[in-house]
Amino acid sequence: MDMPELQPGQLLARGVCRHLRHHDFVAVEEFVPDRGLRVDVMALGPKGEIWVVECKSSRADFQSDSKWQGYLEWCDRYFWAVDADFPTELLPQETGLIIADAYDAEILRLGPESKLAAARRKLLTQKFARHAARRLQAYRDPGVSALFGP
Repeated sequence: MDMPELQPGQLLARGVCRHLRHHDFVAVEEFVPDRGLRVDVMALGPKGEIWVVECKSSRADFQSDSKWQGYLEWCDRYFWAVDADFPTELLPQETGLIIADAYDAEILRLGPESKLAAARRKLLTQKFARHAARRLQAYRDPGVSALFGP
């Protein structure tokens, strides 16, 4: 079975996820924290911290993103991930910054920490676990989604 070709933002997300493992974070791509929102990467840290990373492959990609501020209430830290050629001066200084490629990344700036409320953290952690488990099951048994839905 051929793997689909990854888009530039997906390649950045892969490098980000690989890098976050060095910090003992686990991550899922294209996570939906709430209806109408879809973050590129949500990462869960060893102490339960939750980070959101939005991957932007171009100036136009960044400038067309009007939802990013809605993601701030769903994480302890928020980051942009861009490649080395991205004009980083466009990115808000009060957010985190990660330079990435398809294979790795480097955190250049931590965004400010804004601790989630305990109830929201519990909800997100449970959604994260269920999402990751469904993806693993679909990977191990591709027909399961057809039987039971996504």
